[in-house]
Amino acid sequence: MKLNTVRDFLAVAERGSMRAAARQLSLAQPAMTRSIQELEKELGVELFERRARGVMLTPMGEVFLRRAQALRSEMRRAQEEMDQLKGLRHGHLRICLSSGAHMALLPNALRPFRQRFPNVALEIIDTVLPRVERDLIDGTLDVYIGPSYDEVGGELVSERLFDNERVILARKGHPLAGARSLAELADAEWVTTSVTHRAEDEIVPLFTQRGLPAPKIVVQGHSALTFFFMIAYSDLLMMLPIQWERSPPFAGLLTRIDVGERLLAPPISIVRRSSLPLTPAGEYFCDMIRRAALHRD
Repeated sequence: MKLNTVRDFLAVAERGSMRAAARQLSLAQPAMTRSIQELEKELGVELFERRARGVMLTPMGEVFLRRAQALRSEMRRAQEEMDQLKGLRHGHLRICLSSGAHMALLPNALRPFRQRFPNVALEIIDTVLPRVERDLIDGTLDVYIGPSYDEVGGELVSERLFDNERVILARKGHPLAGARSLAELADAEWVTTSVTHRAEDEIVPLFTQRGLPAPKIVVQGHSALTFFFMIAYSDLLMMLPIQWERSPPFAGLLTRIDVGERLLAPPISIVRRSSLPLTPAGEYFCDMIRRAALHRD
């Protein structure tokens, strides 16, 4: 299988048509069509369903897409690793940090990383592990930093950085701001994060273990901005990492509901693939994150 053929397949899959892919790669459309036909013949399957307006991946094509994306990522990573080992400090690093990791770790890790690797482009995603676990496994994401559940996939390894706690946050002036127990919040409506694969698994056990009715979850969010606006501009409540209470952009606009129950959080961890190393830039970024974890407030 030729790498150029895989490149052509990815272009067609991502652009949705032979013509657009050929234009992107500066190829003649008949050459692009032949390339895809040769790949399908070699694999013994149809990768695309031809339609009047472009093409669509077949189920076999969907499977091959993940492998092709992983291969492209590994080829890029291999070239960057060779360059960085030769002293060239350019490349690309795709990282995911949870909101708590952004607040607790990124400010103290970013400056030294940029000083060491000023020409490495950072792509940073704001979400949590269930949303990017597949990307980690197939290699399209370099590393995840944030809350991690106990059992990560067999292809991943988790390195605990520190244990964490959560707090319940509401808008300033919320009618339940004076509540002092979860029981007093039984009728509230809630936003949850995506720390768990099922939204209810994050917060429902806190109530049911105390004999309380399950809380009413009305929104599941996937980014820090969603969390903030849902809390600040409604009567919805949310349980978030304690870093939210201490972060200047949010601390003045949200209020903590100081319930008596301790709200433990999953530990903040570095999660990466177990089988393949990071580039030198990726390893250095993780080292700066470890150092930030040791010296956090």
